[in-house]
Amino acid sequence: MKIAVLGTGMVGKAFADRLVGLGHEVTVGTRDVAATMASTEPDRRGNPPYSVWAGDHPEVELATFAEAAGDAELIVNATSGNVSIAVLEAAGRDNLAGKVLLDVSNPLDGSAGFPPTLFVKDTDSLGEQIQADFAELKVVKALNTMTAALMVNPRQLADGQHSVFVAGNDPQAKESVTDLLTSFGHTDVIDLGDLSTARGAEMYLALWLRLAGALHTSHFNIKVVR
Repeated sequence: MKIAVLGTGMVGKAFADRLVGLGHEVTVGTRDVAATMASTEPDRRGNPPYSVWAGDHPEVELATFAEAAGDAELIVNATSGNVSIAVLEAAGRDNLAGKVLLDVSNPLDGSAGFPPTLFVKDTDSLGEQIQADFAELKVVKALNTMTAALMVNPRQLADGQHSVFVAGNDPQAKESVTDLLTSFGHTDVIDLGDLSTARGAEMYLALWLRLAGALHTSHFNIKVVR
């Protein structure tokens, strides 16, 4: 499958690496290709710049958001939640029309320091806002409740025996995303319902952040026991 991964950060690189390993044709989208490749600064977590990662992944193409989305069958939104809508605008509505968007972003607002708050919650969600702004997309919220490494390779923890949620208005789009999650190794995919249920998944981040602080790691997830 031709998949566009929008975002060159830790999440975007994790997705691109895993998807290529599974045989997909992957293009990573960025705002400015030349600027992304010219950057020599590590990210805020100390990871090497994208150009170093790209040297180890020559099979992954880097393109503008619009170029990446235009040729894709499925799109992954791996951008920060505060820029997600702007990134999708840059991708172009014609390039998004009729496609499935796997949205893993979170509406985190760090303007007041740590821990961040949510800039949308309770009566709305970022997933719903994206769907409302881009009616031509088939938005499916998933994977936003865990760290990037576990998103794409759940078997790194408890042999994959933990839970992941999907929310979306289009049953076929959710089925496509569920198939992708299963290929990653997820064994407990829970369909929460329509996209309004993304509110709960996004609000879980308030607890996730505090768990990460208490456990001194982000390498954990939840299991729904029933």
